[in-house]
Amino acid sequence: MSAPILIYGAGGADANLFYATRFLTPDPYIFLEQGGRTAVVVGDLEVGRAREQATVDRVVSQSEVEARLRERGIGKPGPVDVILALLGRTRRVSVPASFPVGLADQLRSRNVCVEPRAGVFWASRAVKRPDEVRAIEASQRAVEEAVEEAVEVLRRSKVRSGRLMYKGEALTSENLRRIIDRALLERDCAARDTIVACGDQGCDPHQRGDGPLRANRTIIMDVFPQSNRTRYFADMTRTVVKGQASPQVKRIFRAVQEAQAFGISRVRAGADGAVIHREVQDFFKNAGWRTGPVNGKMEGYFHGTGHGVGIDIHEAPWVTPRGGTLEAGAVVTVEPGLYYWGVGGVRLEDMVLVTKTGCRNLTRFPIFLEV
Repeated sequence: MSAPILIYGAGGADANLFYATRFLTPDPYIFLEQGGRTAVVVGDLEVGRAREQATVDRVVSQSEVEARLRERGIGKPGPVDVILALLGRTRRVSVPASFPVGLADQLRSRNVCVEPRAGVFWASRAVKRPDEVRAIEASQRAVEEAVEEAVEVLRRSKVRSGRLMYKGEALTSENLRRIIDRALLERDCAARDTIVACGDQGCDPHQRGDGPLRANRTIIMDVFPQSNRTRYFADMTRTVVKGQASPQVKRIFRAVQEAQAFGISRVRAGADGAVIHREVQDFFKNAGWRTGPVNGKMEGYFHGTGHGVGIDIHEAPWVTPRGGTLEAGAVVTVEPGLYYWGVGGVRLEDMVLVTKTGCRNLTRFPIFLEV
């Protein structure tokens, strides 16, 4: 018999817990799946709402359990005492790898075998239901509208001494990021470290970007917010140039666009994400685009091709060396890029829904270079 599943965390921060209960709280609570039935233990503040919203078989009042434990002589019952009361005679639980270490140690000190499960806790998370796909698409529409606002600002900006000016002031990465993040907030989405990186800053793929934006240089906008309503993420990257792109940037852009189209064409149910990643690497290599260290920094194509998107921004399945079989219903990104110091970075990212015969692109925003 499999061990009961135990999760302890805040529904707003723990993706596994939210997946199991669909219940959001700022404070941690207990989830237990035992004998085919599910239960949560929440404080009095949350009991009423949990009984209306949580997708579990039973909602238990924490104060009621603690009262019974005090009657048994436990003066100040804590989470470990409540968990033991729920488990009864069971002394074995399966927990996510993110389970609190301190609580795990307390359970072990009470002779409970705590078995952390590495990797994806529920494999079913990788395959999205139709309502989950709709939630991701809704987040994606918000991303596209926010990026369009940023692109419009770039279109209307003026060039002065190589720098971009907007409404008489210097246009910076910070300014453009605020425009994107504000547009997302207006659409009830929370921005997470939005990237607006110009020129060489874009050669470090996770550099958020700072300072003045410059004309005729690449500007990478990587936007990946979470819906405050559904908790589902979206993810999109576009690279643009305000003004005229150099011939070298144009060649790099075409190569990345072709590599992305190739990668998307390889996505289908049954494909291995690691194989797709190697094929995209080979696509660049065969086209003559060098990858490797230069003066202690990487250049070329040196990151994964994609990842799953859902209630985590990065989740299984993986289109990286880590790999894994893609199943119909999974949502993954395809985001190749090329980065060369002194030239700039180019990355293009779409989200696709894996189908039996290929995939459906969930991203509608056009791909273009110059604005």
